[in-house]
Amino acid sequence: SIGIGWLRRGGTFVEACIRGGGEFGPTWHQAALKGKRIKAYEDMKAVCDDVVVQKLARRGGVGIQGGSNGGLMVGNMLTHFPECFDAAVCQVPLLDMRRFHKLLAGASWMAEYGNPDEDWESWLERYSPYHQLGWRQCCADVSSLPPTLFTTSTRDDRVHPAHARKMVAKLLDLGSDKTFYYENIEGGHGGAANNEQRSFMKTLEYSFLWKMLSASDSDDDKAAKL
Repeated sequence: SIGIGWLRRGGTFVEACIRGGGEFGPTWHQAALKGKRIKAYEDMKAVCDDVVVQKLARRGGVGIQGGSNGGLMVGNMLTHFPECFDAAVCQVPLLDMRRFHKLLAGASWMAEYGNPDEDWESWLERYSPYHQLGWRQCCADVSSLPPTLFTTSTRDDRVHPAHARKMVAKLLDLGSDKTFYYENIEGGHGGAANNEQRSFMKTLEYSFLWKMLSASDSDDDKAAKL
């Protein structure tokens, strides 16, 4: 799924294998469950910082992208570590962790995140982007947040489109002029119903990141997508 046009123009692609994923077995996954979830976002911050240190991208040229649970990651990067990246694409995301268990398939994920009726104050509130937005000092001024494209599907039967809709509405209400939104009326949780729509969505996402990062072909002015 790496855009060949992105690579041919000199962009860099980095796969961030953060804790909470399944890349390295059960222990790696369990290292960021429930109250330890913030470790996944701390890992993502470390990757963003190291991309610049390793000169895979310049500061000002780091973009991040994630969908579903990865969309929750993007939301938390936006509300916890916005200084570490410069543009984001947030796809079919989980963003309201107070009510996720009441929407569509959300109740089946409580083993992963916790029970909002019991664990809200203990840890879930801390990594609910919708609730952290405008409250945490680092994201109190939304005008300073990186430009972000939110995408969702009207027919998503896994993560309700209300997550993305509410987050975008709140950002706009708080005065953001760098929030972008696209909702496909088809496609389910994949966000696209056929190859034509998938091609359109990929083009939209890569074009957004390239434009926002103002990438060039110079070796000293690289852009990286994580």
